[in-house]
Amino acid sequence: MCSMDLEKLKMTGAGRAMAVLTSGGDAQGMNAAVRAVTRMGIYVGAKVYLIHEGYQGMVDGGDNIKLANWQSVTNIIQLGGTVIGSARCKAFTTREGRIAAAFNLVKKGITNLCVCGGDGSLTGANIFRNEWSSLLDELLRKGRITDTMATQHAHLNIVGLVGSIDNDFCGTDMTIGADSALHRIMEIIDAIMTTAQSHQRTFVLEVMGRHCGYLALVSALASGADWLLIPEAPPQEGWEDRMCRRLEGSRTKGSRLNIIILAEGAIDINGKPITSTYVKDLVGKRLGYDTRVTVLGHVQRGGTPSAFDRILSCKLGVEAVIALMEASPDTPPCAIGLSGNHAVRLPLMECVEMTKLVQTAMNEKRFEEAIKLRGGSFENNWKIYKLLAFQKPVQSETNFSLAVLNVGAPAAGMNAAGRSAVRLALAHGQKVYAVHNGFQGLANGDLEEMNWHSVAGWTGQGGSLLGTKRTLPEKNMVEIVETITKFNISALLVIGGFEGYVGVLQLFEARSHYNELCIPMCVIPATVSNNVPGTDFSLGADTAVNAAMESCDKIKQSASGTKRRVFVVETMGGFCGYLATCTGIAVGADAAYIYEEPININDLKTNVDHLTEKMKQDIQRGLVLRNEKCHENYTTDFIHRLYSSEGKGIFDCRVNVLGHLQQGGAPSPFDRNFGTKLGVRAIQWISEKLSENFHHGRVFANSPETACVLGLNRKVISFSPVTELKAATDFEHRVPLVHWWINLRPLLKMLAKYQTSFCEYVPGEIEHVTRRSISIDHGF
Repeated sequence: MCSMDLEKLKMTGAGRAMAVLTSGGDAQGMNAAVRAVTRMGIYVGAKVYLIHEGYQGMVDGGDNIKLANWQSVTNIIQLGGTVIGSARCKAFTTREGRIAAAFNLVKKGITNLCVCGGDGSLTGANIFRNEWSSLLDELLRKGRITDTMATQHAHLNIVGLVGSIDNDFCGTDMTIGADSALHRIMEIIDAIMTTAQSHQRTFVLEVMGRHCGYLALVSALASGADWLLIPEAPPQEGWEDRMCRRLEGSRTKGSRLNIIILAEGAIDINGKPITSTYVKDLVGKRLGYDTRVTVLGHVQRGGTPSAFDRILSCKLGVEAVIALMEASPDTPPCAIGLSGNHAVRLPLMECVEMTKLVQTAMNEKRFEEAIKLRGGSFENNWKIYKLLAFQKPVQSETNFSLAVLNVGAPAAGMNAAGRSAVRLALAHGQKVYAVHNGFQGLANGDLEEMNWHSVAGWTGQGGSLLGTKRTLPEKNMVEIVETITKFNISALLVIGGFEGYVGVLQLFEARSHYNELCIPMCVIPATVSNNVPGTDFSLGADTAVNAAMESCDKIKQSASGTKRRVFVVETMGGFCGYLATCTGIAVGADAAYIYEEPININDLKTNVDHLTEKMKQDIQRGLVLRNEKCHENYTTDFIHRLYSSEGKGIFDCRVNVLGHLQQGGAPSPFDRNFGTKLGVRAIQWISEKLSENFHHGRVFANSPETACVLGLNRKVISFSPVTELKAATDFEHRVPLVHWWINLRPLLKMLAKYQTSFCEYVPGEIEHVTRRSISIDHGF
């Protein structure tokens, strides 16, 4: 889609009316979706209506259907729940209710409808669309609408956004609200673990998920829970004995606490519900442990949305409007979903049918199939949880030794990756050494042998427990080779940022001088800057965006109180603008200055004019983000002085440098889960390379394919040789040459009301939902 198409789009939007509603259970991120749909609708020239109280509001009409303007959705992106309300509506399930709803829409000239809700809400929208012609015929017969009205509103276009904390909708990687619900759960688990540790208690945590175990599964994986009960995988007969043995085993090995997580819909193999009280009584009676129950309940639906949910909602909301504008009477209704990091259009009823198949499989006790139908990612999470939850006997000891080290600045998720890597390597019969303080520690011989329990409790820990340094290996090559020889190291796992990648590249290039370096080497990217080539995401970036977002929310709140104030906020990221861009979208910033998109004095002047105009309206505050190295001369201080001078008498200006708070704190659920998965995949790859390159009693791996960066590219987990990545890297500025997230920039500008070209915006493709398409979780 290019700029000419934008004009065409604006012409198609002109004279058309659309409405947005939220329905069913609320989910964090719905407000961000409503904001994106409203603003994008206005942007393309359409009239946009907000329908309050879901389908009930559509049936009741009147003041429930209100015309929106740009300011109607100001300052709601950070709010949980849904400001336009949601209600379960019995009336809409009847023909009479749908006739009333159709009449109310026609009265306002609305023929485009965006529904944000679960599969029930979206199925209702589809029924409404299919009946639309007959509903209008009935209204015409009863004389409630004229022939002209019926002709003008002959077709209803619908598009769905999936809002559900359960992440139970087939076809999309994530639903709106699921990531935020995981944030609430992990906050509570972290808090409970500290008190459980103090009193040597066992805690049984019940999370939401009547029919879907996603929240329970991911939180168990992210917390290293001792036992997990989900509806898709009922435990076999005798599970009580096995669970008690597992809990007892972990206590005898020194653990002071046990965590059991169950989904509210957990059942046994005969379909009988397993309750949290039953599990508590069982543990107390059999083992005599002090056991408590915590039912998380609706706290999981509450609170502010995570950065991921805000950005997801913005992406999907903008795409929903474009899909509605492009729809014709023959276009099948679609739901907007996420595939990798791209918005895609999914045939609505294909998704709904596939989602129903999961429940059918569970009802018929085909549980293995139910897990597969949940999708490749769900199945993979389940397998990895079982792999890492408890120590299994080693099948066969090997003579291989692995060294694990952290390099560069600390990043959340490093410890989660370290834990899963250590445990899987031990399960493969390898000896594992932890290297303290990066390549410097490797040169100094600062190594420690690890066992299964050395890494207990690591997933929730921020920073780097191994210690990390930015030192590169080239200055200490001889000492590093000596350490590798002394400890008989067969493979290296480097968890780190740009220095980790460059360090492994230097080791690879030194192979021609040192045979000892001809061993498999793998880099797991971990940096808040997200600037490692070969991957879309680095560990720690999600946690950093959330930390920056939370700070900006507070800054915005402060600005709202004082009125007529603009904040210039500096983010980390080196020369990489990922952090500034994503935080900017998540907080609804007015602008985000980054190195990748050069700015000049005219751009700064345009921004000042934009903010001046904004201050004359209701929104009397502004927020501008600046990446720390976006421009050599336009420093944070310069921009602050410029804004202060140009805005004199209209607004005042303040500066905030976020600094190292972006590196700190507990890892986000995404970083814990992603780190755990990458640690597992890295060891699988290293084990393969060790056996492939073991000849005549030693490991000799000298091909480019044996020194790689492990990355996630769209949905595919891939290993890119460090030598191949050289051509894709700007070493001077420590960034990849191509950034996928640049495509998010138009989103930031459009939602902040800048006239921006659509040339950069890439509309979503149609993706069909089949058993094969949902089962793909590439690379595992």
